[in-house]
Amino acid sequence: MIVGILKEIKSQEHRVSMTPAGVEVMRQHGHSVLVELDAGVSSGFANEAYAKAGAEIIASAAEIYAKAEMVMHVKEPLKQEYTLIRPGQIVFTYLHLAANEELTRALVQSGSVNIAYETIQKPDRSLPLLMPMSEVAGRMAVQEGAKYLEMSQGGGGILLGGVPGVEPATVVILGGGIVGVNAAKMACGLGAKVYLFDMNIDRLRYLSDVMPSNCFLIMSNPAAIRKILPSADLVIGAVLIPGAKAPRLITREMLSIMKRGAVLVDVAIDQGGCFETSKATTHTDPVYIVDGVVHYCVANMPGGVAKTSTLALTNATLPYALELADKGWRKACAESREMLLGLNVAQGKITYKAVAEAFGMDHVPPESLLDAH
Repeated sequence: MIVGILKEIKSQEHRVSMTPAGVEVMRQHGHSVLVELDAGVSSGFANEAYAKAGAEIIASAAEIYAKAEMVMHVKEPLKQEYTLIRPGQIVFTYLHLAANEELTRALVQSGSVNIAYETIQKPDRSLPLLMPMSEVAGRMAVQEGAKYLEMSQGGGGILLGGVPGVEPATVVILGGGIVGVNAAKMACGLGAKVYLFDMNIDRLRYLSDVMPSNCFLIMSNPAAIRKILPSADLVIGAVLIPGAKAPRLITREMLSIMKRGAVLVDVAIDQGGCFETSKATTHTDPVYIVDGVVHYCVANMPGGVAKTSTLALTNATLPYALELADKGWRKACAESREMLLGLNVAQGKITYKAVAEAFGMDHVPPESLLDAH
């Protein structure tokens, strides 16, 4: 198969979807790899390293879309790419379609086969291609939240860990999944008082055994969230419903009970955000203030630490990319339930139910496309 590695064009997105080491493995399996010029430079991977690994360096995205049977991105295709996507072409990337109706309709119209990193799911319901970036985003959420608590950044002037004689900050984390746990580990390690909310009592029982003593596990419900908000210095939204829009857990009205200079970090912004006042921001313009509360809603947080993120992402995505290249999408999806769950839009049909429901569009079971020729 001819596989194309595209340069990211989203604002301040420095990751790349495959490292030179990944290219070498692809070549060992007999596949051709086209890499867009300078695709890996921002992540620390030079064109020469890709060429040495066996890739062909291509000058433009348009040429890669024209030649490749499968294209790989990190972030979703942007508007200028919609007309480049060909019928039958595999697009393998993070898509987050439930939060983007325009892209969903463009992919339906293109007739392409779109497999989303974030909805590939193992039998234990874990999300293997979301996990490495969730680990990065969870840890970054605390790092960024701590920065924007500084007064020069619009925050309340609070040090997360406090100092002897001064109590630490109160950090509230909504969601006890990969993002939430990694955020809690960082915040606890810095000495903050951490409240981790989740709706699954079994998950809370498990976390009570593994989290440090300054992490308090709370069953999540609106009343419990309202109770904790007046004391919160930093709130991290870490909820996820795979492939669907994030639930709104903090309303505009609730901001009125929060401290002025408190910080909200919405890691769920890719899926529409879990705060009513959230709107996507960028690394160049990351924050805004609503009712005295600082909002950090960068939609591609791991892009800020591109080298770490790229290495972690390739470790996770390469086995799935190889499976698609070795078998083709139909056989790969027929033989792997994990891969089948990644299929979001194929041949003009929406095959992921939560995406169809988000926009009131028709849904077709993905299995129904596997025998079609």
